[in-house]
Amino acid sequence: MDRTKIDLWVGIFAAAGVAALLGLAMKVGNLTASTIGETYTVVAAFENIGGLKPRAPVKSAGVVVGRVDAIQFDTATYEAKVTLKVDTRYQFPKDTFANIYTAGLLGEQYIGLEAGGEEEYLKNGDKILQTQDAVVLEKMISQFLYSKASEANDKE
Repeated sequence: MDRTKIDLWVGIFAAAGVAALLGLAMKVGNLTASTIGETYTVVAAFENIGGLKPRAPVKSAGVVVGRVDAIQFDTATYEAKVTLKVDTRYQFPKDTFANIYTAGLLGEQYIGLEAGGEEEYLKNGDKILQTQDAVVLEKMISQFLYSKASEANDKE
């Protein structure tokens, strides 16, 4: 095979590899286009959001129904104020629960919405009142170790 043909094929494979890595990075970083159309905004306050980031998915029953739009610290309540953009195709009752979950043991964090039973729905600008903070793995491990250490001290 001619040297220039070999160089051409190596260049093509290198470019394809870079394009694949770029696509993977965008997928992991939630930067790919989503199927979310028109949205309405709701706000939820959490004492601890863990590693939640903007553009994280908002899911209900495992289906992506929106995205985290912004995260701010509220100096009046000392809580994290999370702004969610929810697709207008999905309406949730006013007594919906917003929980922060982790995909897998150490995966990305997302917000799970669990619908309540109220007949009135959330509207643009409403606040979700029932929230559950993120489970921080380090905090759980330290509590477990502390309880085991106190058990050992009680036995002595």
